[in-house]
Amino acid sequence: MTTAAQSVTDQAASLSDRAYGLADEIAHLTEKVARLTAENEALLSGGGHSGFLIIGFTIFILACFVGYYVVWRVTPALHSPLMGVTNAISSVIIVGAVVAAGAATTGFSGIMGFLAVMLASINIFGGFIITNRMLSMFKKKK
Repeated sequence: MTTAAQSVTDQAASLSDRAYGLADEIAHLTEKVARLTAENEALLSGGGHSGFLIIGFTIFILACFVGYYVVWRVTPALHSPLMGVTNAISSVIIVGAVVAAGAATTGFSGIMGFLAVMLASINIFGGFIITNRMLSMFKKKK
C-alpha cells in the first residue's frame, strides 16, 4: 500500500476508535440521566409538595403584611369604599371555597373550603351590618 492509502486507513481507524469512545460516553450519560430522573421522581413523590406549601404560605404571609400596610395608609374618607371592595373580594372567595368544598372526597381541601366559606360569610355579612349602621348615621331623625 502506498503511504496515502495507509494514512487514510489510519485516519479511518482513528475515527472509528473515537466513534466507539463517543458511543460509550453517550451510553454512560444515558444511564446517568435515567438514574437522575428516577431520583427526581422519588423526591417528588415522597414529599415534593412541601416546597409548594412553603412557597404558598410565604406568599400568604407577605400578602397579609402588604394588606395591613395598604389599609393602614388609607385616608378615613376612602375607608368605606375600601371595605365595600373587600366585601366584594370575599364573595369571590366564597365561590372558590364552594368549588374546593364540593370535591368528591372529604379531605383537607373540603375542610379548608368549608372553613373559607364560613369565614368569608362572616366577613360579608359583618361588612353589610357595619355599612348599614354607618349609613343610618347620615339619615335624618324624625
